[in-house]
Amino acid sequence: QVQLVESGGGLVETGGSLRLSCAASGGTVSNYHMGWFRQAPGKEREFVAAIRWNGGSTLYADSVKGRFTVSRDNAKNTVYLQMNSLKPEDTAVYYCAASVKSILVSRYTYDYWGQGTQVTVH
Repeated sequence: QVQLVESGGGLVETGGSLRLSCAASGGTVSNYHMGWFRQAPGKEREFVAAIRWNGGSTLYADSVKGRFTVSRDNAKNTVYLQMNSLKPEDTAVYYCAASVKSILVSRYTYDYWGQGTQVTVH
């Protein structure tokens, strides 16, 4: 059973940056593809970014492409989401998730989820 804990959220001004971290325990993150999702109040949880188990490829939602960067450090069992040029519409709870399946844009293919970290852009 993999436990995921997100950190790094907070309050930031429009145009600012944040780096989210997702630390894994109880399992080896290198065994999993990792994704980031977000959920704003009253909205569905949506895909943000994902990275394959070996970091060989990444995927991004169109809304964050060019602004967000997903990366991983398997030696530290940690995945990151660097968020630049933040906009008010990026405000949401951000979740990381782990999957052994190859379709990474759907939240239904993920096996493990963190509790989320709040990002507020004003």
